[in-house]
Amino acid sequence: MTPDAPWLAEALGQSDAFLACMEAVAQAASIDRPALIVGERGTGKELAAARLHYHSPRWDRAYVPVNLAALPRTLIESELFGHEAGAFTGASRRRVGRFEAADGGTLFLDELHAAPLAVQAKLLRAVEYGHIERIGSSQPVAVDVRIVAAVNVDPRRLVAKGRLLPDLLDRLAFCVLVMPPLRERHGDIPYLAERFAARFAAQLGRPEPPVFSRAAITALAAHPWPGNIRELKTVVERVVLACPSSRIDAIQIDPFAALSPAREVQEGVPPSWPPEASSILSSLSHHPGGSGGMIPPDGSRAAPWPPEASLSSPLPNFTEAVASLEIALLGRALARSGGNQRRAAGLLGLGYHQFRGLYRKYAGALDAASKAP
Repeated sequence: MTPDAPWLAEALGQSDAFLACMEAVAQAASIDRPALIVGERGTGKELAAARLHYHSPRWDRAYVPVNLAALPRTLIESELFGHEAGAFTGASRRRVGRFEAADGGTLFLDELHAAPLAVQAKLLRAVEYGHIERIGSSQPVAVDVRIVAAVNVDPRRLVAKGRLLPDLLDRLAFCVLVMPPLRERHGDIPYLAERFAARFAAQLGRPEPPVFSRAAITALAAHPWPGNIRELKTVVERVVLACPSSRIDAIQIDPFAALSPAREVQEGVPPSWPPEASSILSSLSHHPGGSGGMIPPDGSRAAPWPPEASLSSPLPNFTEAVASLEIALLGRALARSGGNQRRAAGLLGLGYHQFRGLYRKYAGALDAASKAP
């Protein structure tokens, strides 16, 4: 690894899929031809491009990475090819583009499909003939640049949708490197998690690296990791920061877990529930005769139960009373769980789908109660 490329240290793994990919990168590095890297977001496409450069005969020359998706489409051509003074409004002097900056080395074009088709046509000529033209000039400028490009979807689909020139794809596809997603790199999740955790703990000044419990490793391995290595690294570092001890037992993958499923109560404001439901809940909590509050513990019916009631006392409508009680219980559980429906279901001893069924049944009443002054 060179001092100019510290990111190469992040290219870690021991799975068969990862090692096969690195072997393909090493083979492509020795061939001075264009290359195309294909992979999902977070799989390490830029790391692979850097390895292509630093393991090639061009290693001691410039490595110039460009994320085309991060540039305004109207400026991509100028950024890549440069411009002459007076070429357009605001061009007060000649500007050298990224091609000339990478002369003798490697130019990495990430998110290639973000470039307009007209710019892709100029890229094709640069690959074919080894020269470019600055904007505002008709004089060719010779450049010796190895082009490495990357896309995050199947490039054939991009061609079919008219977002990538087929001729350019043909030229870049001399070396095609496919980065495996983390879910296919069997065994690499705990391997990477341990190293990310150790490195971050050292940055925090902690005396020893964290150790993941079996349950924590199982939780990490069960996640599909749509964000791949980048997502794993972020999750691990967040867990290390939140865990004061050197043993990690719990993994919180979703940083927004407290906000999902969709929160129906006002943020930070405990809901006020219907008065009639609260009164029913309160009265029932004082009667020892079971959840119905109508039969004493010994089962006798010698006297009206509860004692203060009489046979002439009016009975509430059964359906309305049950609905009020259910609304009150749901509301209290949601308030106590901060709106998290899975936790609220657990507090009530219900399954999540049981809770969701009741929630949908009373969604209007719960919503109105939460907004009551």
